[in-house]
Amino acid sequence: MRFYLFERGAAAHIRKSREYLEEAHVRRVEHQAAAEHHDALCKMYAERIARIEAEIGEVFPLRAGNAQLVADAGNESARLKSDSVLIYPSRASHA
Repeated sequence: MRFYLFERGAAAHIRKSREYLEEAHVRRVEHQAAAEHHDALCKMYAERIARIEAEIGEVFPLRAGNAQLVADAGNESARLKSDSVLIYPSRASHA
């Protein structure tokens, strides 16, 4: 009489390994697509940075040698405005 205890286990092990292999293939394709998407975004932002720097360079030409902005200090419309900063009260004052 012959027992086939390990053959069933081996088939289940092989089936589970194939499931893991298929999942790994799917994940690789997903990550490859995400990598291509991120690469496209990286290129887009590099082009955007170059375009914005060129626009700023046209408005504020750089001084040769020390790369400082040459802008009329008295011209308020040419100055870059910062956003207002909100100051929130501390939690201790709510008690």
